[in-house]
Amino acid sequence: MLTVRIAPWRRLALLALLPHLFLSAAAVVARQCLWPGQASDDAGCLSWRVMVEANNARGWRTVPPQCVGYVSGYMTRGQYQRDVAGVAEQARAYADGVAADADGLDAWVFDIDDTCLSNLLYYEAKQFGAYDPLAFRAWASREACPGIHPVLGLFTTLLDKGFKVFLLSGRDEETLGSCTAANLEAQGFSGTPEYRGQSSSIFKSAVRKQLVDEGYRIRGNVGDQWSDLQGDCAGDRVFKIPNPMYFVP
Repeated sequence: MLTVRIAPWRRLALLALLPHLFLSAAAVVARQCLWPGQASDDAGCLSWRVMVEANNARGWRTVPPQCVGYVSGYMTRGQYQRDVAGVAEQARAYADGVAADADGLDAWVFDIDDTCLSNLLYYEAKQFGAYDPLAFRAWASREACPGIHPVLGLFTTLLDKGFKVFLLSGRDEETLGSCTAANLEAQGFSGTPEYRGQSSSIFKSAVRKQLVDEGYRIRGNVGDQWSDLQGDCAGDRVFKIPNPMYFVP
């Protein structure tokens, strides 16, 4: 058997190198964990997305050009769906601890666009560019927005538990109310106690205040924009659906 003896000073040198070897190996593994096509410099876009979700980045009109590919990958390669499912699971766990009263006044409020219905196909085709009201109206009129399945599961659970669920939309009710309601029902968002489509000129906080004035207790509020979740009568607890595609003040 061949025995290799290493001088003491060489052993010390090897021990000193070990931490650097481990760090180099970790860096290789981290690069391999990136999704296909993702460059290592996308770390800056990850930081931007975190700032968006934390409501630290505000007032932006378009996804930064260097982050268009990153956002598309996030939205289409599984991470977005996992994140939405995580939000829905947290909301469901919270709802399990809140009993709906027999008076029927315990309520939840859901936003519609990119909370219940996905506009990913529309925004991805535009390369996540600036909002175009005419183009969006044409898209929404097609009644082709896919439902967001984890949110649909939460919606159904809440109805089964006896909560009323109100859908508050910034869409114009006169031009998009009927097609939005049809799109919702086609995607499984049926059995809604009331649909309240509102013009974008009416703040959602004002609509929530109206519900409270009518005697409703808003137990939860779900939306993809921080503007859905702030203001008067926001609810006992809010749940933010991720959305790095656009910002609504």
